[in-house]
Amino acid sequence: MKTSDFNFELPEKLIAQYPPAERGQSRLMVMNRENGRLEHRMVSDLPGILEKGTLMVFNNSRVRRARIFGLSEMSGAKAEFLLLKKIDALSWLVLCKRSKKQKAGNRYVFDDVKAEIQGTGTEGNLILSFDHPIDDAWLDVHGHIPLPPYIRRRDSLDDAERYQTVYAREHGSAAAPTAGLHFTEELLSELKNAGMETVFITLHVGLGTFMPVRTENVEGHKMHEEAYSISNDAACRMEKAKAEGRKILAVGTTSLRTLESAWMEDQLIEGHLIENQSMPGGGRLRRGEGSTSIFIYPGYKFKAVDCLFTNFHTPASTLLMLVSAFAGRDFILESYKEAIRNGYRFFSYGDACLIL
Repeated sequence: MKTSDFNFELPEKLIAQYPPAERGQSRLMVMNRENGRLEHRMVSDLPGILEKGTLMVFNNSRVRRARIFGLSEMSGAKAEFLLLKKIDALSWLVLCKRSKKQKAGNRYVFDDVKAEIQGTGTEGNLILSFDHPIDDAWLDVHGHIPLPPYIRRRDSLDDAERYQTVYAREHGSAAAPTAGLHFTEELLSELKNAGMETVFITLHVGLGTFMPVRTENVEGHKMHEEAYSISNDAACRMEKAKAEGRKILAVGTTSLRTLESAWMEDQLIEGHLIENQSMPGGGRLRRGEGSTSIFIYPGYKFKAVDCLFTNFHTPASTLLMLVSAFAGRDFILESYKEAIRNGYRFFSYGDACLIL
């Protein structure tokens, strides 16, 4: 399967540079996989579209203000770093612009702390060690929101609010789980009143979000590992809904990847866990903390998720491949053409689609 099979032409004017004036006031394309029908609606219409009893799974990860700027002690030149993962009390795995020019021993000043590049960590990223511990409280004061590279502007004070979901709780993401940006407290309440059930899981969005597919063949691409956490309560409610035959709707590709990674089609017989790939509606969800590097592309068989609420994704990206696996490549690309013809806004701050 060729990576080029997932390319499409997108006018630059449709790449959303700012969020809508009011959260939740975005357009929604409803894509029906069974009949191929497309509907043009609004996100606020969701309570009247979804089947009563649908279990909606949200990712409550919170974006770190993980983009920081330092000055070189040697030259005074400015350098930009993105903190990806904490290694220990003082060291972080970081992404850096022009990282090939960086050398171990290079030192930088970040406001009231100093740091030194220790070398190269996993997957070619740099290890940056600070002279004082860096935590989320420090980043909230000195850091910047790590907007995606296709948003061609500096982050603003508004982004500190609008690039977070209203239900974000657990610090740790290097990018927002952007499907959730459409939801307001009012919409969540309306969904509950309409008979929907909501649960929250956590997946911290990592470097994979920023990495293009550079291999000629899709199968040659390797995903980066991301940490997730699922509470016992969330798992129990997911299993109950699945057993009752209710729809499972993943809000965002991060929620979908977590559920598909953690879902086990099995059953308990006399206290023993028995794997059963053919048991309809059954199965279990792994509790606690885990990690996933799952790469979903056409040919993947979905186990846990029935519906997907997501944004419109970048050409030839792993996310476009995921939605193509969920709904069919031809259907997705035709739907995207329709979205372009109708002026939908694309990517993180753009409009949404609901795949049924």
